[in-house]
Amino acid sequence: MGIIGKTPEDRASACWQLDREVSDQSAHDLGRELLTGLPDGAINIGFEAVDRHVEEGHGDQPALIWHSKEGERETLSYHDLAAASSKFANLLQSHGLKKGARVFVAMGRRPELYAAALGTLKAGMVFTPLFAAFGPEPLKTRMEIGDANVLLTTKSMYKRKIASWRAEIPSLELVLIVGDEAPDDCVALGPAMQAASDTFQAVHTQPEDPALVHFTSGTTGRPKGAVHVHGAVLYHALSGRYALELQPGLTYWCTADPGWVTGTTYGIISPLVNRVTMIIDEAEFNLERWYGILEKERVAIWYSAPTAIRMMMRAGKEATEGFDFSALEFLASVGEPLNPEAVIWSNEVFGKPFHDNWWQTETGGIMIANTRARDIKPGSMGKPLPGIEAGIVEAEDGGLRELPDGEIGELALRPGWPSMMRAYLHEQARYDKCFKDGWYLSGDLAMRDADGYFWFVGRADDLIKSSGHLIGPFEVESALIEHDAVAEAAVIGIPDETAGEIVKAFVTLNPGQSPSEDLERDIRGLARKRLGAAVAPREIVFRQTLPKTRSGKIMRRLLKARALGLPEGDISTLETDET
Repeated sequence: MGIIGKTPEDRASACWQLDREVSDQSAHDLGRELLTGLPDGAINIGFEAVDRHVEEGHGDQPALIWHSKEGERETLSYHDLAAASSKFANLLQSHGLKKGARVFVAMGRRPELYAAALGTLKAGMVFTPLFAAFGPEPLKTRMEIGDANVLLTTKSMYKRKIASWRAEIPSLELVLIVGDEAPDDCVALGPAMQAASDTFQAVHTQPEDPALVHFTSGTTGRPKGAVHVHGAVLYHALSGRYALELQPGLTYWCTADPGWVTGTTYGIISPLVNRVTMIIDEAEFNLERWYGILEKERVAIWYSAPTAIRMMMRAGKEATEGFDFSALEFLASVGEPLNPEAVIWSNEVFGKPFHDNWWQTETGGIMIANTRARDIKPGSMGKPLPGIEAGIVEAEDGGLRELPDGEIGELALRPGWPSMMRAYLHEQARYDKCFKDGWYLSGDLAMRDADGYFWFVGRADDLIKSSGHLIGPFEVESALIEHDAVAEAAVIGIPDETAGEIVKAFVTLNPGQSPSEDLERDIRGLARKRLGAAVAPREIVFRQTLPKTRSGKIMRRLLKARALGLPEGDISTLETDET
């Protein structure tokens, strides 16, 4: 496979060559070329992420640079992170925990979280991150489903959100509290780590041994716990190198919280496996702070989300004045489709476009991406990565039919890539429904064009059918935010006796804009001009905010449920939203 070049130009050239050379190789084979492995076919994510780099003489390289909320800056080398994760692994074993034990972490982005994640994996135990902003019920539900054995959290969070129901989870054997003090029924992490040895031989886990459980919400019912294995690191390594251009020595910032799959796969595992220096910011989004970090840390690779990008757009180009972004080499986005306007804006402001990509909690890694080796088509998800076969399918005669280019259907993947989920916890039937006729069914509607680029249309249950037209909400939303007054938009279908459904839009406005009938007419007029009368919204509702998950995805289904008086389903990941 070779090493991707050191300069942006060489790296782009190498990516292009890689694209041509690996089309017939499996993701397993490609990933192995980037990893060391352990004897007898064993592979351990924690070992690959830190220990092997120390063994190969790279222990002094910074592994992560942490910015606290208060402005502190702390650097941990690969040697430091290997030692801290070994201490955590020994701590777990000292409490009698064995391979396969289930370790949950619910806390903010602090160094202890990263040491715990890697130590859990090195010990052959299963790591499950939870978002720190979850309330008591979402935390409890996920720990019940996951049969949690260990919880690492903060003293404040434990008292406010966990202590009252801890005894209701009989599997929970150990609660670790960050800091030097802990309630009587918990263990203080600080003294326990000081007492632990900083040497640990990573457990020789096999490729199919469980390593990670990530929870994802469905439209109805309880959260689903997607199980991933140690062999997933083969694809974590490959996709990070190929889709994000991660390579040793580069400074990289993934803004996603580890409570979400992006923040673990591409915020911990993939960057460390590829031996980059990670930037970690404990604070929540603040535009000036973010721009300052990009400048001061000379960030080369930046992986963020459309919600954050739209907030930058909302602040305007003038907010970037006075900052030096010359170190930036590659920008990428994930979480929900990236509107074409954001790609164009980025190119104008940063001198480089954001590269959109597509994947899911269930896929465990980036499946389809815009890479620097190819031309970007703004609004497209890009093309499948090496070793990934994607298609557009529809149901036919009890089976599936693959659709030709230009037709809308369900985005499907041929199973078998290393990071594919292996189960939903305790829900075999729900898992089995994801697979049919040799395809993994994503539940997303998309279209592939004649050049092989894939275009997101919407979730299957988001598609709007109006007067015989199939309307994807993303297309309408992208047209709406072209209006200078519109910051964000979400589109749903509302039942109509004549048309079947009509398009209804919810929009938030940029600063300095106020809702009015004239503004609504102007926005609808632009949409009709861009999309035609049959596709444009019949009604526009102005809102202060749009309901989103804590990872930034707009919850169209929640808007529709509220508009129609339907059950709201699982809303445990919902941010506070205003009507």
